[in-house]
Amino acid sequence: MWQLLFCGAFVVTLSMGIRHGFGLWLQPICMERGWSRESFSFALAIQNLVWGLSGPLVGWWADRRGATAPLWLGALLYAAGLLGMATSTHLGLFTLSTGVLIGCAQACSTYAVVYGVIGRHVSAQQRSWAMGITAAAGSFGQFLMVPLSSTLISGVGWQTALWVLAGTALLIVPLGWGLRADRPAPRPSAAPAQPGVTVAIDPQGPMSALGALREALAHPSYQLLTAGYFVCGFQLAFIGVHLPSYLKDHALPAHVATTALALIGLFNIFGTYGIGQLGQRWSKPYLLAGIYALRAVAMVAFIAVPPSALSVGLFAATMGVLWLSTVPPTNAIVAQMLGVRHLSMLGAVVFLSHQLGSFCGVWLAGHLYDLTGSYQVVWWIAIALGVTAAVLNLPVREHQPPKGRLGEALA
Repeated sequence: MWQLLFCGAFVVTLSMGIRHGFGLWLQPICMERGWSRESFSFALAIQNLVWGLSGPLVGWWADRRGATAPLWLGALLYAAGLLGMATSTHLGLFTLSTGVLIGCAQACSTYAVVYGVIGRHVSAQQRSWAMGITAAAGSFGQFLMVPLSSTLISGVGWQTALWVLAGTALLIVPLGWGLRADRPAPRPSAAPAQPGVTVAIDPQGPMSALGALREALAHPSYQLLTAGYFVCGFQLAFIGVHLPSYLKDHALPAHVATTALALIGLFNIFGTYGIGQLGQRWSKPYLLAGIYALRAVAMVAFIAVPPSALSVGLFAATMGVLWLSTVPPTNAIVAQMLGVRHLSMLGAVVFLSHQLGSFCGVWLAGHLYDLTGSYQVVWWIAIALGVTAAVLNLPVREHQPPKGRLGEALA
């Protein structure tokens, strides 16, 4: 278990750490290529959408064959996408590499695949804690990689910086090899009867992934959890990509934005680990509702005063505690309600909602900025959505399995 947890955590550290710094490239690329903020934002919005759409298929693959092969593919696609991001001079090619290739790479190398490993090899009593450890690793990646990306951009230029990150993404290959012991649970099959032994065989055969998905989508709590996760994606994508430009628009030095993103990563290490621990004892839906409500309060306080280095630091630290804290309880609820046999796939379907929210958050912010010259409207949309998500998560029943064969298997 410890080898799987160690390798899985470092995979997420690299994969999430690289993506969290993409907002630092918005202004350098737009200025050199002569593109609008909406054009850059649309490429990253496509990235989030492709990540979400390909996630269930990658999760199904990992559930059937284990995590190693998806991780290897993810490493290669990540490197290729970063190289394309560095060299593309045509907006269509930039969108293909930054959006499609990196989006597929993230589906292969982030939470859906790694959490499937944890679900298969960690007991239910430790699962929330283990998922908190992995989410904290993603936060450490942000804390580590964002300052590194900023240093590379200022030291060697934004194009060479992307080349360096492409080489870094290939480190996922040996980490994937460290997860080769991950094997999905064997499917039940008919065995020759032995004297004195009664063999129970499900006359309907093992449940298919499609059947499990159909029953999960009919579960009211799964629906509410999925709808609430849309808001998480919207808020994180908007802030992660557009906060550096928002601060520069208010005449703050570039290092303030870099420090803010790093602080988000630093404080989220404690936030995700702490929420993972609390999820062992407290109601996970209530924890989620509290996280979304506190995000809304933090954003209201942030935009109520002109931004300064102090207010940005306080906002970053507060949002950091809440940043990826939704990930451990969300995935732990899916595993608890629906079991671990199809966890990578079913978790990826919930994550698809998150990525639809990310698409809207990244693209809409760039679009509204180009229309109005301000991010103010987007801040208020993010606040309203946070309140909505808090309300949606309150009725979730984490101990209630779905009706049908999936629920019977958990009884």
